Amino acid sequence: MRIVDVIAKKRDGHALSHEEIKFFVEGVTAGTVPDYQSSALLMAIVIRGMTHEETAWLTDAMARSGDRVDLSDIPGVKVGKHSTGGVGDKVSIVLAPLAASCGVVVPKMSGRGLGHTGGTLDKLESIPGYRINLTIDEFKRVLRDVGTSIIGQSASLAPADKKLYALRDVTATVESIPLIAASIMSKKLAEGSNALVLDVKCGDGAFMKRVQDAQALAEAMVSIGGHAGVRTEAFLTDMDSPLGSTIGNALEIVECIDALKGAWTADLTTVVVRLSSRMLVLGGVESDAAAATARVTQALASGRALQTFARMIEAQGGDPRVVDDPSLLPTAPGRARFEASRSGFVARMKAEALGRASNMLGAGRSAVGDPVDHAVGIITLVKPGDRIERGQPLLALHHRDGRGLNAALALCADAISIGDEAPVPRAKLLGEVR
Repeated sequence: MRIVDVIAKKRDGHALSHEEIKFFVEGVTAGTVPDYQSSALLMAIVIRGMTHEETAWLTDAMARSGDRVDLSDIPGVKVGKHSTGGVGDKVSIVLAPLAASCGVVVPKMSGRGLGHTGGTLDKLESIPGYRINLTIDEFKRVLRDVGTSIIGQSASLAPADKKLYALRDVTATVESIPLIAASIMSKKLAEGSNALVLDVKCGDGAFMKRVQDAQALAEAMVSIGGHAGVRTEAFLTDMDSPLGSTIGNALEIVECIDALKGAWTADLTTVVVRLSSRMLVLGGVESDAAAATARVTQALASGRALQTFARMIEAQGGDPRVVDDPSLLPTAPGRARFEASRSGFVARMKAEALGRASNMLGAGRSAVGDPVDHAVGIITLVKPGDRIERGQPLLALHHRDGRGLNAALALCADAISIGDEAPVPRAKLLGEVR
């Protein structure tokens, strides 16, 4: 078999065989397929597409290119969770201990923020001492003892994906639903869960701006999961405006702690309760949505969910006192306000611009390896549809010595639109794929 023939076959619009896809991925992993030929095949896939079957084969080959986590010795159904990313997306940090406190084992390997989206690992690392680089044995120990663990992705999982993603990033081949789906799912399948809940974001602050594209990605990933024997379900959730009321690492941890104490915004409540309830059903803890929702609500009210979060923090080397004393988290010295230029209604709060504004303050990174200031960020004081008056504070910017402040304020001005009438409310849950 020659890789040039595989490239030509896809270039001409034909479906690749299982063996051809396996040959390609094995060659990428071993280094026997050069980058220029890998890039040529990736571009052919972008232009010609892949069937669900081809995408499933590609995902399986990528998942098998490295180590796979074996969680079979941990009792219970292991239910994983993945988000495609957004602005203020702190769902995993609330959901994992919440579902675990209800009896579901939730293994979670997460990534860092890049571009305008925040990363779960960056947020957790704002907790003093929290370790994200656990060994697999340590990861499994925390899962046994606590019921959940959130760590960084192991370098030994799906190494073919890392090589292909690096090529896609510099060859204009990122925007392909089969390639995006295979990249995400190869890592999730290697993590060892029995079931998987996907949070596919859609809107201004998401990678998928249009509902139809988010739907197509969700369908592709659910199909891949089913093909691999992992029960997979996806929720389409809105990311046109930031989720919750904070953007930035330590600020979002404070909001997560408040949420686990029962004090949270309606949009974050809607997403977390729906997804965690579904995880309880998939994990066999409850048989229907009503019973699962009731159990989730009780776990919050009783303090069990918060206690589970504290136990996870402590088990991973962090200071569990932060759940009772958030002042132990990093705090930025500077404050600035963005005020309404006129009276009216908040017509829109564009998530991407606000995410970029937070990054200008130092909360995110433009390139892998850039340092992150865990203390800085933005607190949103209003939501779309709110009635406001001229001069009313709409955003509170937490900054360090004015770094990036002027650029951030300019982005805030671009993000917020004020109208004479309240906009039509956007639902946070846009659909489901099973």
